[in-house]
Amino acid sequence: MRKANVLMDRDFAIGHTDPRLFGAFVEHLGRCVYGGIYEPGHPTADKSGFRGDVLALVRELGPTIIRYPGGNFVSGYNWEDGVGPVDRRPARLDLAWFSTEPNKFGTNEFIDWCKAAEVEPMMAVNLGTRGGDAARNLVEYCNHPGGSAWSDLRRAHGWEKPHNVRFWCLGNEMDGPWQMEHKSADAYGTIAREAAKMMRWVDPTIELAACGSSGRNMPTFGQWEDAVIEHTFDHAEYISLHTYLNNYKQDAASFLASSDLMDNFIDEVVALADAVAAKRRSSKRMMLSFDEWNVWYRTRRNRADRVKEGWPVAPSILEEIYTMEDALAFGGACISLLNHADRVRTACLAQLVNAIAPIMTETGGSAWRQTIFFPFAHMSRLGRGKVLRTQVESDTYDSSYFDPRGIQEFTFPVSNVAYLKIAAVAGEAGGLSLFMLNRDLKQEMEVSLEARSFGRLIVSEALELCHDDLQATNTRDAAGRVKPEPLQGVAIDGTRMRATLKPASWNVVHLSAQ
Repeated sequence: MRKANVLMDRDFAIGHTDPRLFGAFVEHLGRCVYGGIYEPGHPTADKSGFRGDVLALVRELGPTIIRYPGGNFVSGYNWEDGVGPVDRRPARLDLAWFSTEPNKFGTNEFIDWCKAAEVEPMMAVNLGTRGGDAARNLVEYCNHPGGSAWSDLRRAHGWEKPHNVRFWCLGNEMDGPWQMEHKSADAYGTIAREAAKMMRWVDPTIELAACGSSGRNMPTFGQWEDAVIEHTFDHAEYISLHTYLNNYKQDAASFLASSDLMDNFIDEVVALADAVAAKRRSSKRMMLSFDEWNVWYRTRRNRADRVKEGWPVAPSILEEIYTMEDALAFGGACISLLNHADRVRTACLAQLVNAIAPIMTETGGSAWRQTIFFPFAHMSRLGRGKVLRTQVESDTYDSSYFDPRGIQEFTFPVSNVAYLKIAAVAGEAGGLSLFMLNRDLKQEMEVSLEARSFGRLIVSEALELCHDDLQATNTRDAAGRVKPEPLQGVAIDGTRMRATLKPASWNVVHLSAQ
């Protein structure tokens, strides 16, 4: 049995989790919208066409903010197509996913869905085929109370009160040649700056995120951030970053180590942002919006394959079926986000339903939880509060991680990977939540933990997610094959806890103040 020792103090904190850290993403991609969150005629659908079974699972999952409408889709999207009488909206060819977009669901429907789901909306503007003029018009449509052309059009469409969308993304992955009207860093930085300036003139209360690199392996990574932040420093509060973890090598140990590279990516982007601030001698600190992250690698399609399939409406694409192993790597990413709460203020799990998602549906049928549903739900429910610095003594291993995403393949060395990955969050009521990943595939781990300055604690909840088969999945007919179970044998004496973690397991312990 492996052993790990953990020491923390309530007064030694990384930072407080922003409520937006627990976000997700809805894109017009595959069945994420049509047949996912929106399906008029479904037995559970309400008068707006929103699936009630999906809404129930979304509330259980616990996202706090939802990014929309893309993603790659937004770089060719005319937002005007998705407002007004539904029967007059045009169908368009979507070049991002080689689908036909019927535009039955658009901005106003999204806002109404967010209210039903009890989440904050995050809107992205098209800085691919369009620019600052369309972006500022969309802000006016959404946020201006009335008395102008676009705000009065919203009112004429049936939404009298403004939507008051606070968070806006300045385009999507503009560093990627797969993006419609991909741009250089200087070209994108210029259009993002000018769009941001006009958008904020319309509504000075909005917050803006500029596009950072779409992956750590992009050949322009670093130079892109430096140029874009120089252009947008005075206009945006956030720089974005995206990561998708993979197991192309079919090496479970390397896969579970991959979230440590997510930590490195965050640290590097922080350093790049602060270098721009230092050159300006500015005290401003640009925050990070990790607005796409997940496990994704089995369901990719190249453009040639997409063309052969024609232009279907809401095709079943990118429907990754997640395994127990995927849930472990995903849990490691959750811990990485928590442990950077000082600078990662917003994050969006990509995506929410069907397309690389924690929730799966059958069109016209049932909905169920994928394996990755559970670590996110745990993080959102128990991860609110002050993230503590942890001193961890654990055995380590070395690995390497292959990442072919984007236009350049990399193999990254991953050194000194601790078998125990942990995040600790102190709640306002005096309790403590622990998120623990045992990355040892064979051995149990005995964790001894001391939580100083807390007073006496008691175990109020202890859960584990594990399975004898790391390839086990949840399906329509076996929706509960992988699910959390009680974690047995957690002992606590005052502020000292001892727990035994199974091999290859995700574990959550919530301690309450006595």
